[in-house]
Amino acid sequence: MTVHDETGLPGDRRFFNRAGPFNITVLAEKAEAEVKAGPDAPSGLALHGVAPLQAATAAEVSFLDNRRYLPLLTATRAGAVIVTPAFADKVPPHCTALVTKNPYLAWARVATLFHPRRSVRPGIHPTASVAETALIGRDVEIGPFAVIEDGAKLGDQVVISAHSVVGAGVHIGRDSRIGAHVSLEYSLIGERVIIYPGARIGQDGFGFAVGPSGFEAVPQIGRVIIEDDVEIGANSTIDRGSMRDTVIGAGTRIDNLVQIGHNAMLGKCCIVVSQAGISGSTELGDFVTIAAQAGLIGHIKIGAKARIGAQCGVMSDVDAGADMIGSPAMPFREFFRNVAWVRKATKKDMEKKEAGSTPPVSEKPAI
Repeated sequence: MTVHDETGLPGDRRFFNRAGPFNITVLAEKAEAEVKAGPDAPSGLALHGVAPLQAATAAEVSFLDNRRYLPLLTATRAGAVIVTPAFADKVPPHCTALVTKNPYLAWARVATLFHPRRSVRPGIHPTASVAETALIGRDVEIGPFAVIEDGAKLGDQVVISAHSVVGAGVHIGRDSRIGAHVSLEYSLIGERVIIYPGARIGQDGFGFAVGPSGFEAVPQIGRVIIEDDVEIGANSTIDRGSMRDTVIGAGTRIDNLVQIGHNAMLGKCCIVVSQAGISGSTELGDFVTIAAQAGLIGHIKIGAKARIGAQCGVMSDVDAGADMIGSPAMPFREFFRNVAWVRKATKKDMEKKEAGSTPPVSEKPAI
């Protein structure tokens, strides 16, 4: 069995679409960049793909946005490199610079040009189960053993991958893609949403009452609303609301293995990183970032553009724009002042203990 392809470069043809070649003018337009050809750069340059600086050939495009990799830039054999204005004069003479203020965004657009996402393959697999009352749009792809239940509605060009279940009444907007083994219940999903394999959307929230003989379930009669252009990572879970809806704002990115509790409300373009947990009825403003393994208790509000650090334990409201770290969470500066104080106090304590354990020196030599 062949393990590596011939080049060993990104974009293995077995898994990824490839397009091109594209001339430098097309790439510059896509990247919104200015073209600055080196004195030895060939005219009429056509590029066939993307690659990292250290591996790129004269037929490929690369990029640089971090000064620490400048040695790789000066040694690269790439035909073109996307750079900031500050690095434009470091591009080798055989290379064409694509100069832009945001090289990483330009790189994303150029890489997408060479490697467009897989096109929809319209059709319903013979093993899929589609209810007669389900509404299926145009050019929809439904994979093996997928289940589309009564009253579900799929917009145009939706993809439902193998073994996924679209529950009764669930709506999915056009051009959305649902990965394998996803379950969707009690949910209204917008356009251009991507849900990765294994995600569970719309299951019961964690709600129960305590009775004299144990726990009694509280009916969870809200929904999950996922707005346009959201991405939800593999094996993440989003509970439906209890009385009001759980809402994921437009453009939000949720990483793998994230838990979002019932009634939570996330604003637009939030980022929630792997293994974070957001408890029920917590509200996030627009552009909030929650780093890996952070935990937020319920019924609190996180202001717009706040940033919650990794493994942070958030137990109260957070102001807009605040940077928080630690458990319990506190502002970055306060946290590191406390760390410095503890280190200093610990050092002094150790010095006192060491001084106290030293035997006193006798004034007269022992006889």
